[in-house]
Amino acid sequence: METFEHVFQPGIQEVFHDDFHLKGKWSEWFENNNPIVLELGCGKGEYTVGLARKYPDINFIGVDIKGARMWLGAKQSRNEALKNVAFLRTRIELISSFFGEDEVSAIWITFPDPQLKKNRRKKRLTAPGFLSYYARFIKSDGLIHLKTDSRALYEFTKRVISHNQLPVVGDTDDLYHSRLQDVAAGIKTFYEQMFLNEGIPIKLLIFKLGNKQSFTWHPDDEK
Repeated sequence: METFEHVFQPGIQEVFHDDFHLKGKWSEWFENNNPIVLELGCGKGEYTVGLARKYPDINFIGVDIKGARMWLGAKQSRNEALKNVAFLRTRIELISSFFGEDEVSAIWITFPDPQLKKNRRKKRLTAPGFLSYYARFIKSDGLIHLKTDSRALYEFTKRVISHNQLPVVGDTDDLYHSRLQDVAAGIKTFYEQMFLNEGIPIKLLIFKLGNKQSFTWHPDDEK
């Protein structure tokens, strides 16, 4: 991973109290002013690389803490000489240390750990605490896409969206039997295809944070 120029692996202490040196300057690194899109919890980077291939005029950054998985996407994008791809190895809890106000145009959250135990709900990547991180750097009209096989995470996110009165752009509990399947850009990750083979429908939620900066829990999630 350290040999890849498009992979960044700062230590936690390096960004825990201070901002990452590229915060607000990612366009300089990409050497263009194209929109920047994040894939949070990118795993092997299949979505990051797939989107970069399809949309060469958009810059994509895959974010995950597990370098062994991310290495696959990093190697593939390097081998294909994709100039609109970068990878960032860090904890999502620290994500606001890496991006400046209005620097990110959209976010993809693809098949994250649903954190099914009640005492882990704050770890869900669509929990109010995480939305407050994203609000610091995503544009007011920026879209957040949640793609998941988990009914529990899908319903949880819908409650958070409703309770905070966030604008919903798209919502389906069966992506490949809906009008929204084109939004997914025809990209299926390894795990997604596995879920489909098992007959598990894929859920997709697309929503905006607008100008909100703070978010609260739905009463059902505070019990």
